[in-house]
Amino acid sequence: MNQLLKSRAIVLLSGGMDSSVCAALANRDYDAAALHISYGQRTEQRERQSFERICDRLGIDDRLVVRNEIFRLIGGSALTDASIPVPESNSIGEDIPVTYVPFRNAHFLSVAVSWAEVLNASKIYIGAVEQDSSGYPDCRPAYYEAFNQVIRAGTKEGRIEVVTPLIAMRKAEIVRLGLELIAPFDLTWSCYSREDRACGVCDSCVLRLRAFHEAGAVDPLPYVPVVQSV
Repeated sequence: MNQLLKSRAIVLLSGGMDSSVCAALANRDYDAAALHISYGQRTEQRERQSFERICDRLGIDDRLVVRNEIFRLIGGSALTDASIPVPESNSIGEDIPVTYVPFRNAHFLSVAVSWAEVLNASKIYIGAVEQDSSGYPDCRPAYYEAFNQVIRAGTKEGRIEVVTPLIAMRKAEIVRLGLELIAPFDLTWSCYSREDRACGVCDSCVLRLRAFHEAGAVDPLPYVPVVQSV
């Protein structure tokens, strides 16, 4: 179908594995626009690079890049505060990990909703995952149900909806779906701590490596030589 005949949708595209699958889904079903937010994270430059290359590969021309300084200013997360080291996955327990960025997705979604009103977009795609993930509280289904209520109450027409197509999926299922969609996994970046080669030991790297292994696929990202088998 010609993109001009499709409804508009915005996809929050960090440049990671999950958001790239969301981008492929949104681009398949809608006239997609991509939003990337830099927030002072350790791998900011590498994620921005992934965003641009994924958009190029998928043919998404309508892009918005926003910089949010709040998270670096307030600190409190290993992703944005240089004084807090990024932990290895095996040191993360049952509690919410220190890589959680306080209430981050609310900020991201607010930008997306504002842009959606201007673009007349009806959907906002976000690659939130609850199953087989780091356990961030702003990745829970109840969070998005509540946010959609806020959108209905606080926007001009109240018809914009945040959709979370991956939220109940395991990471290996997301890999399989991405392979079916020909999502550009080779262009993505998931590591929390490095921008040259993925560390292989942070929570995000370990979850990603495990997902590709369980899906029977090869992760195309380069990892440092010390990465352990999963």
